[in-house]
Amino acid sequence: MEEVMTFASIISPIVIALVQLVKKTVTVNKRFLPLISLLTGLLIGLLAWPLTDLTLVLRIWSGGLAGLAASGLYSLGKKTISNNDKDKAA
Repeated sequence: MEEVMTFASIISPIVIALVQLVKKTVTVNKRFLPLISLLTGLLIGLLAWPLTDLTLVLRIWSGGLAGLAASGLYSLGKKTISNNDKDKAA
């Protein structure tokens, strides 16, 4: 399980970057961003076979966790920044 979490932690920033790229290049409804993040994580997990010794199932789990973490981390960061801006304005 440690290998899955480590691999998910490594690919999570890549998922964040790719989802941001999609957001900047294609008009996407915001409610679909977590799904896009999840699918991107799964795809990266599938394509990462030369980078790790994990089995296919573990890579898919890692990619899914990375995708879910990426969408949550981005939302959390965005909320934190907007709350800091509100605090400064007050």
